[in-house]
Amino acid sequence: MTARGLIVAAPQSGAGKTTVTLALLAALERRGIAARAAKAGPDYIDPAFHAAVTGAPCVNLDSWAMPPQLLDSLAADAAASADALVIEGVMGLFDGAAAPPGRRGATADLAAHFGLPVVLVIDVARQAQSAAALLRGFATHDPRVRIAGVILNRVGSERHRALVADAIGALDIPILGTLPREAGLTLPERHLGLVQAGEHADLSTLFDRLGKIADAHFDLDAIMRVAAPLAVAPPAGTHPPLPPPGQRIALARDEAFSFIYPHLINSWRRAGADILPFSPLADEPPPEQADCCWLPGGYPELHAEQLAAARKFAHGLRNFAQTRPVHGECGGYMVLGESLEDAAGQRHAMTGLLGHSTSFAKRKLHLGYRSARLLSDNTLGRAGSTVRGHEFHYATLTAAGDDEPFAEVADSEGRVLEKSGGRRGHVSGTFFHAIAVDL
Repeated sequence: MTARGLIVAAPQSGAGKTTVTLALLAALERRGIAARAAKAGPDYIDPAFHAAVTGAPCVNLDSWAMPPQLLDSLAADAAASADALVIEGVMGLFDGAAAPPGRRGATADLAAHFGLPVVLVIDVARQAQSAAALLRGFATHDPRVRIAGVILNRVGSERHRALVADAIGALDIPILGTLPREAGLTLPERHLGLVQAGEHADLSTLFDRLGKIADAHFDLDAIMRVAAPLAVAPPAGTHPPLPPPGQRIALARDEAFSFIYPHLINSWRRAGADILPFSPLADEPPPEQADCCWLPGGYPELHAEQLAAARKFAHGLRNFAQTRPVHGECGGYMVLGESLEDAAGQRHAMTGLLGHSTSFAKRKLHLGYRSARLLSDNTLGRAGSTVRGHEFHYATLTAAGDDEPFAEVADSEGRVLEKSGGRRGHVSGTFFHAIAVDL
């Protein structure tokens, strides 16, 4: 393995990590450097942008949800055919769950585990010399984490840059780039994060622009010099993150159903399973040759009227569920219910395979790591086993229904929250996104 790696992190969310990461990846590609990307944490939107700019899948690396051997296996796979591996952090560098060091889900966990340097992105729009004090604190907070350089974002002028640079000069931490305060660099967002990559009309133009900006404002040679060799190898006998739910998996894939982790699909394929995509929005039923069906998360609330009118999909799914397992995660779970109320308060009939109803008009943020103890044998595993994952949605239950609960769910600190989701016959669903079996 010859890949060199680094981590792009920041003191807090919103500092520009994704913009800097995409610009760096685009610039490396322009130079003919084979770059691969990974994303710290459970995010499922940023990785689609990373995959689009590199032309290769982007993997999630999550130290809370994934055991160390799975982290090693995924990182080794990502770096196997690359010259450079760029890992985008999550939240602030040291932010994570209240858990033991190394299993917090923090970006710093990955830096320490892989021994990779951190390039810290600091938004200096409302500060000058104080950026040096901030950088000093981050550089000395954890001796296991090395800040190898800094990129200054939203710099207002040359005088502003000079004030910040003079103060940082005393720290012996190089400034590897600056980005001007330019509104055009802001990526559009919606309620779960960035607008999905597939919804942008011309990603190639965006990436070309970001690559040119990085060429002009980053010291790419210096960035590659601070990157360190990624010295990991796939561990022998690594268990799959989740057992394949079937041999031939019907997977809903379109703008309403797009949130499924690449490491799950890859592991299922390696276990010999076939993935059979279909589109509910195109009114397609699950392929008849499939032996199970998976409805991932996404944005069904934006397409509720179209989904309600998809009669072939609903009829085909109901027939499928009479003899074969069907599982829905988050958005997929919402579509398995009786109805979905959109943001305007309009109620739309869903498939009715489970008895609950959901609303996006009555919004409430549900966010955090989840540990789910399965209450029956199902598509995620055996009864009594535990699966780690994540919950992130604004939808609320307006009617719980009377189905049997799917799992007993606890937060990252082990506090039992509630019995979650529902199961009826061959059908199951939950707001919980599964990441890996808890070994």
